Amino acid sequence: MPPITVYMKPTCPFCAMTRSLLQKKEVPFEEIDIARHPERRDEMIERAGGRSTVPQVFIGKTHVGGNDDLQALEQQGRLDALITAES
Repeated sequence: MPPITVYMKPTCPFCAMTRSLLQKKEVPFEEIDIARHPERRDEMIERAGGRSTVPQVFIGKTHVGGNDDLQALEQQGRLDALITAES
C-alpha cells in the first residue's frame, strides 16, 4: 500500500470530508497541518504543481488533487485500486 499524505487545515470542511472518506476506507494516512506548520505550505505547493488550496492529497507519488478529485475517484470506483497498489 502506498503512503497517503494529506495537506490540510483543521478548520477546512473539505479537509474534514477527505479525512472522513479515508477513515471510512480504513487506510493509514499522514495529515500535515499547514496552519500549525506553515513552513510545509511551500512543500505542498511545489508537490501539487502550484495548487495552494487545501486539502491536497497524495497517494504514493500520485498527486490526486483536492477533496473533489478524491471523491470523484471514489465515485468512479477507482480509489480502491489506487490505495491498494504496490508502492
